[in-house]
Amino acid sequence: MLSAAAALGAVPAQAVPGADTRAEVDRLYEEAEKATQAFDKADERAGRLRREVRDAQDHIARQQQRVNDLREQLGSLAGAQYRSGGLDPTVALLFSADPDDYLDKASTLDRIGARQARRLGELQSALRDLAQERAEAAGKLAELEKSREAVAAHKRTVERKLARARRLINALPAADRAAYDRASRDGRAALPGPGGVPAPDGRAAAALAAARSALGRPYVWGANGPSGFDCSGLMQWAYAHAGVHLPRTSQEQRFAGRRVPLSQARPGDLVVYRSDASHVAMYAGNGQVIHAPYPGAPVRYDPVGMMPVSSVTRP
Repeated sequence: MLSAAAALGAVPAQAVPGADTRAEVDRLYEEAEKATQAFDKADERAGRLRREVRDAQDHIARQQQRVNDLREQLGSLAGAQYRSGGLDPTVALLFSADPDDYLDKASTLDRIGARQARRLGELQSALRDLAQERAEAAGKLAELEKSREAVAAHKRTVERKLARARRLINALPAADRAAYDRASRDGRAALPGPGGVPAPDGRAAAALAAARSALGRPYVWGANGPSGFDCSGLMQWAYAHAGVHLPRTSQEQRFAGRRVPLSQARPGDLVVYRSDASHVAMYAGNGQVIHAPYPGAPVRYDPVGMMPVSSVTRP
């Protein structure tokens, strides 16, 4: 996000009508962007928990089927044992007309007994596993509900700040509002084209090409393409085209590679802004970055020094 003065070509704030309003709009956009990164993180966590809960429920269903099968096998074995031997073994031998036949049956009963004991042990183990998995799934469901609440809270914060910013912009005099909107639309038309320094490798070149293909698409908070982006969503989407998975938020993306000094930045590097790492852009060469600035401003080129740089990362 640019300050109002920078957005209008570094005109001194006191010379710009409505400068206080513009400064307040910039502040609201910055706060909304921070909340957007928190929303992205909470939404990513909720998605991961949803997958984990689904996998746990599938495994519980399979484990329950195993318990049912073991119970059925135990019932069959118990029935066979009941049908084959109702008398005390010693008494049964005394009354047996064919001792050899009796011994064969006794041997079979011993084997059934051993199998029954083994199946019983398996059933007890399966029941313990099932109880543990159900408890873990219940915990994940509780975590998921908290994550959903966090997502909703961050979403309300973003929407509230963006709505206030829009009201402030709409309250500007028509000429000032047109100037503000024009600055958001045209970005840095007077800047020289990026180039001169090649991307350090094929992955960076592919990511940069993807980011360039997104020029002009709208900023959409919480979005990671292809029709709209927030700042970290654009970086994640662009690097996905290079076969590289970046984390979802700008705070995490600053650690997604090797740190390099700003003076050594090369096309494809991630330039992270502000001390809280709440904004990220991609270095495009010639002192420019590509980024998704803020609502109302499309993906565009801007000077790398548009706001305080906190770090540069080479994925």
